[in-house]
Amino acid sequence: MDNDRKSNGDVDRRDFIKKAGAGGLGLFGMFALPFEDQIGHLAQNVNRYSSPSELEITDLRIAEIDGIPFRVPLIRIDTNQGISGYGEVRDGGAKEYALFLKSRLLGENPCNVEKVFKIIKQFGGHGRQGGGVSGVETALWDLTGKAYGVPVYQLLGGKYRDKVRLYCDTTTSDDPHEYARRMQERVDLGYTFLKMDMGIGLVDDEEGSLTNTREYGPKGQRELRSQYSGEQGDYGQIDHPFTRIQVTQQGLERMMEYLRVMRDTIGYEIPMGTDHWGHFDKNEAIKIARAAEPYTLAYVEDLIAWQYADEWKEISEATTTPTMTGEDIYLLDGFKELIDKKAVDMIHPDLGSSGGILETKRIGDYAMQNGIAMMLHYAGAPFGFMASVHAAAATENFVALEHHSVDTPNWYDLVQEDKNAIFQDGYTPVPEKPGLGVEINEEAVREHLIEDAGYFEPTPEWNEIRTWDRTWS
Repeated sequence: MDNDRKSNGDVDRRDFIKKAGAGGLGLFGMFALPFEDQIGHLAQNVNRYSSPSELEITDLRIAEIDGIPFRVPLIRIDTNQGISGYGEVRDGGAKEYALFLKSRLLGENPCNVEKVFKIIKQFGGHGRQGGGVSGVETALWDLTGKAYGVPVYQLLGGKYRDKVRLYCDTTTSDDPHEYARRMQERVDLGYTFLKMDMGIGLVDDEEGSLTNTREYGPKGQRELRSQYSGEQGDYGQIDHPFTRIQVTQQGLERMMEYLRVMRDTIGYEIPMGTDHWGHFDKNEAIKIARAAEPYTLAYVEDLIAWQYADEWKEISEATTTPTMTGEDIYLLDGFKELIDKKAVDMIHPDLGSSGGILETKRIGDYAMQNGIAMMLHYAGAPFGFMASVHAAAATENFVALEHHSVDTPNWYDLVQEDKNAIFQDGYTPVPEKPGLGVEINEEAVREHLIEDAGYFEPTPEWNEIRTWDRTWS
């Protein structure tokens, strides 16, 4: 017994010496320090924040940036213990979507994420309108992870994978061969999953490729305005079934030429998805999806608006090309009809619209119960991106996450971590650091602030609740 005790004691002492040395200071050098410095050194990795149960939200502030490549309002939530959590309103969304929520957050414990989420979720909506609630929820998880000293995925029940597969967009070209060359460059960078923007915008200026476009062209020309035009009455503002635009056989063959050249260039090992097909009805969608079958696409995205679940089901049943939608849907409730009807082959939430990290996992879990896989859309700053990484790591039926800023190298500068911590051969390693796993680079964020915008300036004008929020009597 004495020998066992002695043996165990030797092991304990060896472990102590080893750990002391790992802290960057030799054991004997440490004991040469004053007593209070010895305690400080030994406790250097201990969470110094007080009990998470005593955390309170004291402020919400915004720093609005641009050029990465889109405009994004960053969110910072501060607490009474000096720790802050970061999130972001979805790219292109308004900062007011988040600021409106501040008065509902003050005094709440950020670690009660689900409780706070239920307070604010009524103020979100589909598309960018979900950006405030989703960004705040992300910041709450960042705070909670920091308070408990664990990565966010651990708070979601653990991870299914150590790295998250990425898919990337590719800038378009009117020349199919140039377009394919650009995609090959993505493969050379290490990406193992690609997406290309396809559709009627590539052929709208070719006589005989489309019908019924003059109504929506500038000054009666055939060429369409962008499907993302913000002008009321433009083609981009008219819902898919109501444009009555149709694709001719010539237009269909021309679009398929892009797919043929793409496959001839990158081969078939790399999964390839397609997006931005345009605004037209389900009949044109079926026509396109069937024509694309020989090129074994990973998916066709957003052929029609997500709200038309029955029409999506008709499209999916009419083709072997996988169908996908969902980047503008808010909450699991918004996805349920598509999932219950098995209207699409994959769902595609954007964590910046869907309700945040936990809600995205719930959406994925529900889809998995119904045999449907989940891709993740994202085109914002690194904080929402890393939130998506944690949601992806914790969701079993996840496939790939969008990395939209391939051509924006200063995107990585917004956080202190090295680029290799975020991108490695087409994947993002799941971080083990507390919270989201990245820390803000203040200098870089200041460089990207939009004109006349401050860096997380005080927002006292949003402190007081001025409405009666309850939606029932």
